[in-house]
Amino acid sequence: SSTTVALVMGDAIAITLLNARGFTPEDFAKSHPSGALGRRLLTLVSNIMKSGDDIPIVSKETSIIESLLVMSQKALGMVLITDNNNTLPGIFTDGDLRRVLEKNINFQNLSIKDVMTQNCKSIQPNKPALIALQMMEEYSLNSLPVVDGNNQVIGAINMHTLMQAKVA
Repeated sequence: SSTTVALVMGDAIAITLLNARGFTPEDFAKSHPSGALGRRLLTLVSNIMKSGDDIPIVSKETSIIESLLVMSQKALGMVLITDNNNTLPGIFTDGDLRRVLEKNINFQNLSIKDVMTQNCKSIQPNKPALIALQMMEEYSLNSLPVVDGNNQVIGAINMHTLMQAKVA
């Protein structure tokens, strides 16, 4: 029992010193970047996002059918809708598709702008991936567009992307 007491006292002193010096989880992460805490705190959205040809993007005038094909090909559970400047006016997700089908809307002649979700949540690439995870959990999202400061699409992530990066 004396060794257990010594260990407890040593841990208590170490924690007290860490608190007195203002040692944060971020400091720990910098010292141990490969560990679970380090990976969660130091991984940026830009490190794990899908970019370039892997982004499911369509224009506002694209038909719903063509948009669904892009969504299936890119396998992120969403398609991002852009305007002429590559700005993000909206998103269409698997959940949006289910809601459209529930309303029995004849979408054969509709374009994606008629059913997209406007003013969707997004994240910037310089944010920690942990923030993206928290946003997705808070708003019950499975997918998240990545935009720059001008709201132009530069990437996309989904919950599977976060899990592969071992952030979730």
